[in-house]
Amino acid sequence: MGLFNVTRPASFLLTGIPGLESSHPWLAGPLCVMYAVALGGNIVVLLTVGTEPSLHAPMYYFLSMLSFSDMTMAMATLPTVFRTFCLNAPNIVFDACLIQMFLIHSFSMMESGILLVMSLDRYVAICDPLRYATVLTNEVIAGMGLAVTARSIITLFPLPFLIKRLPICRSNVLSHSYCLHPDMMKLACADITINSIYGLFVLVSTFGMDLFFIFLSYVLILHSVLAIASHEERLKALNTCVSHILAVLAFYVPMIGVSTVHRFGKHIPHYIHILMSNIYLFVPPVLNPLIYSAKTKEIRRAIVRMFHRLKL
Repeated sequence: MGLFNVTRPASFLLTGIPGLESSHPWLAGPLCVMYAVALGGNIVVLLTVGTEPSLHAPMYYFLSMLSFSDMTMAMATLPTVFRTFCLNAPNIVFDACLIQMFLIHSFSMMESGILLVMSLDRYVAICDPLRYATVLTNEVIAGMGLAVTARSIITLFPLPFLIKRLPICRSNVLSHSYCLHPDMMKLACADITINSIYGLFVLVSTFGMDLFFIFLSYVLILHSVLAIASHEERLKALNTCVSHILAVLAFYVPMIGVSTVHRFGKHIPHYIHILMSNIYLFVPPVLNPLIYSAKTKEIRRAIVRMFHRLKL
């Protein structure tokens, strides 16, 4: 118990966008629209896949996992963002901040893992279509989902304790409207080497490896597609990957941007750091349901049928 008996504030103060505090009420409107799209869009996708028998297939099960991850990510940040921008009540108690930090990083890692298994789904569907149904059975899909969830929980379980052991006496003001591990550890008045090394280890061993294997799967997919004689069949095969590629870009491009700005952009204005972090957390949950609804005709038609049944 003595390990965690250190000096720390009872609560933290969250930050909206520095220099634009007077505009926070005006920013609340667009933020509310983004949350409505993120929550509403992903709920619609989940309901559509759950109620439409024609969508009970591996690709759409993985899409349901992605929608659930996006929805829970939005719900994890919603309370503090709403309080900061709409109610001008930016305080959050220490333990609640730890919980939010753990949830945000966990759901982010889950999304990375889900994007990886979705790339494996596309690889099997295109490179070995005859075995698709026998390889990706319901049991295998459930096992993948559990493995992605377990990896996130086990890997990130130490983070709250690594923060809790640090004395925090410099300030209690965080740089965002939500709690993140790098933001919290910077407030410590003690050596944070362990936190930094563990954070880098998590980033490389999970997000980095996921991105590597996603890239590798698409190299193999492209090699297989180029071996198809028919130009029309090649385009048809690649078209089934467009939605997933866009989802990967929507997730990893902001993440890489945030990491680059955080590590090398010391002289970049602070509000750019805040903006990049907000894009990383807010954009994928908003874009993913729109991407899959627009680019996947089966999803689009099923959504129309579901709403038609509701009207009847």
